[in-house]
Amino acid sequence: MTRRVLAIILGGGAGTRLYPLTKQRAKPAVPLAGKYRLIDIPVSNCINSEILKIYILTQFNSASLNRHIARTYNFSGFSDGFVEVLAAQQTPENPNWFQGTADAVRQYVWLLQDWDVDDYLILSGDHLYRMDYRLFVQRHQETQADITLSVVPIDERRASDFGLMKIDGSGRVVDFSEKPKGDALKEMQVDTTVLGLTAEQAKLSPYIASMGIYVFKRDALIKLLKDSPERTDFGKEIIPQSAKDYNLQAYLFGGYWEDIGTIEAFYEANLALFKHSVVGVRSRIESGCTIEDSLILGADFYQPFAERQADCEPIRIPLGIGANTTIRRAIVDKNVRIGCDVQIINKDGVQEAERESQGFYIRSGIIVILKNAVIADRTII
Repeated sequence: MTRRVLAIILGGGAGTRLYPLTKQRAKPAVPLAGKYRLIDIPVSNCINSEILKIYILTQFNSASLNRHIARTYNFSGFSDGFVEVLAAQQTPENPNWFQGTADAVRQYVWLLQDWDVDDYLILSGDHLYRMDYRLFVQRHQETQADITLSVVPIDERRASDFGLMKIDGSGRVVDFSEKPKGDALKEMQVDTTVLGLTAEQAKLSPYIASMGIYVFKRDALIKLLKDSPERTDFGKEIIPQSAKDYNLQAYLFGGYWEDIGTIEAFYEANLALFKHSVVGVRSRIESGCTIEDSLILGADFYQPFAERQADCEPIRIPLGIGANTTIRRAIVDKNVRIGCDVQIINKDGVQEAERESQGFYIRSGIIVILKNAVIADRTII
């Protein structure tokens, strides 16, 4: 079933909500859980679902993403599987960069058409979840849908933060509303028992939100992209305006799912994987350090002979975190050099700050030390 499915992972735009982690890397290349990258989530879901033809669309800071994909995913010569990055490019026919999620796919539709597949699986590159796409595709094919959307049940408190949809008794999508408020929100309530929830679960979660994950029938996607060149986004334009003429179905996903597109969400999702802090690969932490509720993303290489003098006054601060340093509620990006007796604690309780010249930002009260930054001995942040 999934051998005739091609996966397309949307790498996203400039990743401004995750800045400064996206200052020198594409959003899908942002480190996750100490040794992975965001892109590993949808790619591993695909591979475990036996979907082995995978394109990744991106247009910003692609170098580290390309390097990670090349080093990590290599299929046997007896397989037709691949994981390949498709970067935005200008052509004589189209001099523009990607204008949105749908436009990104549209600009490469000539390549996608070359594959003899029945369906296209379109995924986001900044979500944290584990999903068997085989069940998703099976639902899509059984209902003979043109488009199937993966949805999550949601309570009223969080509902207005998402794009919501209404379904009929067969699970067909009949209406959309993007982040509704007030009376408009109340009108989007649905009976989620139709999708398999118990009556009690349906009462607690009377809304369904789009996960930004879709399966398109091959001909439907190609026609929608070619017939509506002015529509550049799947979630805001292509899909809502397709409900009238196409068979749109909802597939209920009941597992853990989190959109980690902001610094705060990224920080919370990482800490939720562990009980304290995350220490990435090739991290060097000297004696006497205190690290609380922080993400130490590690380093790209080991620094040989990175030795300090006995008085903790190095000629040049080596890679890693110096002795007697305290780090609390922070994200320390890769290849950072932090001196001795440093306090990274947000001592003034600042919520937002941009101190790029000093090597850090503050987002939602979380200190983010920039990649390759150097923090001098006895600095207090």
